[in-house]
Amino acid sequence: MRVAHLTASTFFGGPERQMLGLARSLPPSVETVFFSFAENGWSQAFLVEVRQAGFRGIMLEADTPRWGAAIRELTARIQAEKIEVLLCHGYKANLLGRVAARRAGIPVVAVSRGWTGENARVKLYEFADRQHLRLMDHVVAVSLGQARKVRKAGVPKNRISIIRNSARFSDLQTVDPQARERLAQSFPGPVRPTRFLVSAGRLSPEKGYGVLLEAAPELCRRFPNIGFVHFGDGPLRDGMQQRIRTLGLSDRFVLAGLVKSLDWVWSAAEMMVLPSFTEGLPNVALEASAGGAAIVATAVGGTPEVVAHGESGLLVPPGEPDALIDAIATLLSDESMRRQFGAAGRDRVQRLFSFQSQADSYVQLFQSLVRKSARAASTQSSSVRFSNEQGGVAC
Repeated sequence: MRVAHLTASTFFGGPERQMLGLARSLPPSVETVFFSFAENGWSQAFLVEVRQAGFRGIMLEADTPRWGAAIRELTARIQAEKIEVLLCHGYKANLLGRVAARRAGIPVVAVSRGWTGENARVKLYEFADRQHLRLMDHVVAVSLGQARKVRKAGVPKNRISIIRNSARFSDLQTVDPQARERLAQSFPGPVRPTRFLVSAGRLSPEKGYGVLLEAAPELCRRFPNIGFVHFGDGPLRDGMQQRIRTLGLSDRFVLAGLVKSLDWVWSAAEMMVLPSFTEGLPNVALEASAGGAAIVATAVGGTPEVVAHGESGLLVPPGEPDALIDAIATLLSDESMRRQFGAAGRDRVQRLFSFQSQADSYVQLFQSLVRKSARAASTQSSSVRFSNEQGGVAC
């Protein structure tokens, strides 16, 4: 069986790691191909990773606003690669992938990770996406919370599966003895923090990092030796940098930009902080837990499915700096609790979020969709043959 992922990736982040992790975990009987819209060449970062991992990665040349040409090119690629199931990631892939898959005569699946409502344009696209999901053969939701949103969008329950994101547990067991020093060097000095609170993700409104920034001055007052390190980039970067300067936190709150991997970070962090307003199922929470880090996060979307409150971390309401301060202060003041939460989180990820379990669920879905598609094609063929025979008798 040959399956393909379709995306409009502009960098190699959490969703891209999930696609590649799934491809690595599928049995040899399931071959994976990756299609990505060019996105002005930005998709190359993802496709390089795909090819280095030993998979076929294809950049689609036709792109927005040439949607008709993009659909024709994708349809031809599907047919040339003999793809049997198409998995679409994101609203652009969903909108164009569904049409191309229909033309190619194969089942199409939307992988629904969440909606951000980042700005007016994105809200419009995401509205169209929610309407479009009803037309998919199947929708995979990455969390129970996201499945509820997909169901609310009008997708029948029998066409929704919950297949959660996974973590590369075995890759996160080594401890980098230089990690703490590497984090310290992120700060300008001369007196650098010795305890580090790490956050990671796109700097966009729905991620709530502004709330963390508002909590930072009080936390720095209570714990003078702490520093905040954020990994990631996005449209709010310049505004956050200015706010950091205004608050006088330039030596305590650092925007460290994009990095290829955070595996080295978790052993040196006091905790990971995730202040989002909305989430599907946060990859960074999975990775931090797999790396043994305690977590403070907001109780939104699929986050409570990853972080068990009072067991592997602390959950707080979104948009409340005071609640965030109290939870972070509680963990900073209790090393034993941090260690217990870190160990429990690592165990939870190992038990519930393995790539092998994810792959098994996808294989079952692929097989079901291919069988259903074959039956539909057989029924249609029989119907056409019967119609032709009846027509012959009438003549």
